[in-house]
Amino acid sequence: MNISNDVPLTIMRATEGSSAPASGAASTPAQTVLQLNGISKSFGENHVLRDVSLTVHKGETVCLLGPSGCGKSTLLRCVNWLEIPDAGTVHVSGRRMGVREGSSIKMNDAELARSRARIGMVFQHFALWPHLTVLQNVMEAPLHVLGRPRDEARTEAARLLERVGLAAKMDAYPSRLSGGQKQRVGIARALAMKPDILLFDEPTSALDPMLVGEVLNVMRSLAQEGATMVIVTHEMEFARQVASRVVFMDAGQVIESAPPEQFFGAPQTPRAQQFLARFRSPHQAADGWSASSGHA
Repeated sequence: MNISNDVPLTIMRATEGSSAPASGAASTPAQTVLQLNGISKSFGENHVLRDVSLTVHKGETVCLLGPSGCGKSTLLRCVNWLEIPDAGTVHVSGRRMGVREGSSIKMNDAELARSRARIGMVFQHFALWPHLTVLQNVMEAPLHVLGRPRDEARTEAARLLERVGLAAKMDAYPSRLSGGQKQRVGIARALAMKPDILLFDEPTSALDPMLVGEVLNVMRSLAQEGATMVIVTHEMEFARQVASRVVFMDAGQVIESAPPEQFFGAPQTPRAQQFLARFRSPHQAADGWSASSGHA
């Protein structure tokens, strides 16, 4: 797999001013960034999510794995209320999503936009505005949702594009970019909102295999720098290397949740074992996961 030379090896955290505790410092309770309780969602007779609960702490990289159609992407869309759950609650940094606190009244569009500003979403199919330049795509939400001054939004957008290796493409339109470049613009756009959490919905699935590496490099750097992320992916080796926790879903439910070394080395449930067996050669099935493993 070719890795683009214009992708920086390290990307600074989206949230300024935070740092890892000094060696020997007293540990503090993990801060909960995302709390899902009892999320259920159906489309007609199709029960896509069944009573899903999940907690994500600050600095975690949680990779959602599972067969196609198991509800992973729908779960992400429920987090930012692109899909409205039939049951359950979503809290981001302690604040209720989609419903006014202390009531059953749904948020209006303005309230929902403010709540979504805490969540960065990177979609499978880029979702860039074709009539805006790369720089304008990254500036748009900070300008119109957060109300930041234009000069400030422009400076920040330029800085983020440099971080993802696209400083030379600021004035280009999306139609002039490769798929990998478009996805990196999408990441920069998500970071521009300084979100509490980043959601990635299969960000490499629409890319030519030769372009996957440049996007994964950016995401890997974000994980190393401590960004809080939930990633739906079929890139097994990436998940093994980057995740702080793997959550395995099947048939709309969370079946298993474990550190990557445990999940890939000794999955506990028969369904997870069957899923991983698809990506192992016969000798890997006996010896555990290998760095040569591919992707779904």
